Amino acid sequence: MDKHLSVFVSLGLLLGMSVGCSSHPNDEQIQKDIQTKAAADPETKDVAVASKEGKVTLSGKVKTPAVQQKLEQMAREEPGTAGVDDQTSVEPEAMASPPSPPEEKPAPQPIVVPVGTALTVKLGQALGSKSSQTGQTFLATLAQPVTVRGAAAIPAGSISSGTVVSAKAKGKIKGEGELVLTLTSITVKGKTYSIRTGTLDSTVKGKGKRTAVATGGGAAGGALIGGLAGGGKGAGIGALVGAGAGLAGGTMTGNKQIEFPAESALTFQLSAPLTLPPSTE
Repeated sequence: MDKHLSVFVSLGLLLGMSVGCSSHPNDEQIQKDIQTKAAADPETKDVAVASKEGKVTLSGKVKTPAVQQKLEQMAREEPGTAGVDDQTSVEPEAMASPPSPPEEKPAPQPIVVPVGTALTVKLGQALGSKSSQTGQTFLATLAQPVTVRGAAAIPAGSISSGTVVSAKAKGKIKGEGELVLTLTSITVKGKTYSIRTGTLDSTVKGKGKRTAVATGGGAAGGALIGGLAGGGKGAGIGALVGAGAGLAGGTMTGNKQIEFPAESALTFQLSAPLTLPPSTE
C-alpha cells in the first residue's frame, strides 16, 4: 500500500512540474511574434524586441509618439506577455516644431522726388541769346546728387536734356536779348524719365543791364546760375538768386549778349514730382 502511494505522489509531482513548466510563457515565441509584426509595419520595422519571463522590452527609435503607442499596444496584445518596457525614443527632428514661415518684408516703395527739388546741372555746350535757336535741345550733367529723405535718388553725373524755349539776340539800337531754358528729361541708372521744371528766363537790355527770372517752378528763391566750385569755364559766371537779380561776370557793354559758356552750372527746380523705382541699395 505504501509503495503504491509513493508512486502516485511521484506521478502527481511530475505532473504538477509539467503543468507548471507549460504555464510559463515561451519568451522566444513571444519575441519572434512581436518582432514579425513590427517588421511588417514600415513605421516600426527598425524596433528591436526582447522577452524575458514574459516581460517584453522594446528599444530603438520611432518617428512620432503615436508610433510608440501603437508598438506598445502590439506588444501587450501578444499572448503570454506579462508586461511591456518601452525604451524606444522619438527622433529629435520629429519632436522639433515645424519651421516658421519666412518673415515677409514690406515691398519697397517708389522714390518720389517732390516739387521744388533743385537740379543743378553743368552745361555740356555753350548757350546764348545770339548763338542758340528757339526749340534747340541741349545736354547737361547733374552736378550734385539728389537725395530724398536721406536716400540716394539721382546720382551725380546723370545726363539731363533740356530745351531752349526762347532765344532772341539783343539789337544794337533797341530790343532786349532773351534766353529762356528748361529741362525736359533726365537719365537715372540707364532709364530716361520725362521731367518738368520751371523755366530760367534771362534778359539783357539798355546799357548791358541783365536780369534773370525763374518762372513756373513755384520756388520763391528763383533759379541759381553760377560756376561749379573749384573753377572751370563757368566759374566766373557768378550766381543769380531770385527774380530780378543782376548777372555777375563779363563786361556789360551795350551790345553784350546773354552767354552761358560750356560747363556753366545752372539750377532748375522741379515743377512736377518725379517718380523713380525703389532703391536697390
